[in-house]
Amino acid sequence: MEQSEKADYVVIKAHENGVHVIGLTRGQDTRFHHTEKLDKGEVLIAQFTDHTSAIKVRGKATVFTKHGNIETES
Repeated sequence: MEQSEKADYVVIKAHENGVHVIGLTRGQDTRFHHTEKLDKGEVLIAQFTDHTSAIKVRGKATVFTKHGNIETES
């Protein structure tokens, strides 16, 4: 099985316009490597990979994971 097939996925659903989803890199220096802007009702499916160690969400959204759902507060 390839690494990408084992990586965790998350789903982010925006509850307002302008929700930012930011991918952060792995390694000694954590950096932003990708950003998406979602409008109300839009959904993004994101995957943790060899390059992505964290995902940051700014704005009102629901994040769906295998560990449960999380509502952002801002």
